[in-house]
Amino acid sequence: MPTSTYVALSAQVALDRRLTTIANNVANMNTAGFRAEEVKFDAVMTRAGTDKVAFSSPGDTYISRNPGSVSYTGNSLDVAVQGDGWLALSTPDGTVYTRDGRLQMTATGELLSTAGYPVLDPGEAGILLDPRGSEISIAGDGTISQGGNQVGAIGLFSIPETAKLSRYENSGVIPSEAAQPVEDMTVNGLRQGYVEGANVNPISEISKLIMLQRAFDSAASAVEKSESTQQEAIRSLGPS
Repeated sequence: MPTSTYVALSAQVALDRRLTTIANNVANMNTAGFRAEEVKFDAVMTRAGTDKVAFSSPGDTYISRNPGSVSYTGNSLDVAVQGDGWLALSTPDGTVYTRDGRLQMTATGELLSTAGYPVLDPGEAGILLDPRGSEISIAGDGTISQGGNQVGAIGLFSIPETAKLSRYENSGVIPSEAAQPVEDMTVNGLRQGYVEGANVNPISEISKLIMLQRAFDSAASAVEKSESTQQEAIRSLGPS
């Protein structure tokens, strides 16, 4: 098979992976706290005879940390993270971090995420409130008060920039490096009564989808032309 066919096929594999990530981003553009997935492509150099040939790699995926838009809900148990911090949840698979601040309280006072995972305080312990107490107030530093008395605090954690993020369910992430409690609350904090949405730009994603679909069609056409040229050469040279 000609080298050009392999190059075109490698491009199709890379483009197919990119199309899959964009489709998932678009499907979750209304998911609170969802972080869009991107793909970083590289060229893999090899040699075919004396010439260097550049193949497209399948691409390395990474989760974007860009913030999403914040909307007002008025719900006292909704919080939007300001800055680069993350909320921590206790799951069967260990501690998971999220920007989805839609919280709920059980009949026994446990503070949980919408998926039912315990929300952790700065010491990574669960939070227990008074289900019969007065209205809940959440300060910018995560302190929770009821009736003017502090009853707990929501933890805010910082994930190292060098950490690779793995997706957990829809809006959770698991970092490759340990997260640490946020200490600087001048630019980081929580905003009660608000929720952060997905960091997906639907117009941008749809535009990328259209361009990638065209590129995929062009790569497929290149494969077909290469095969047609090879078959024509075989027919022409065969009798001789």
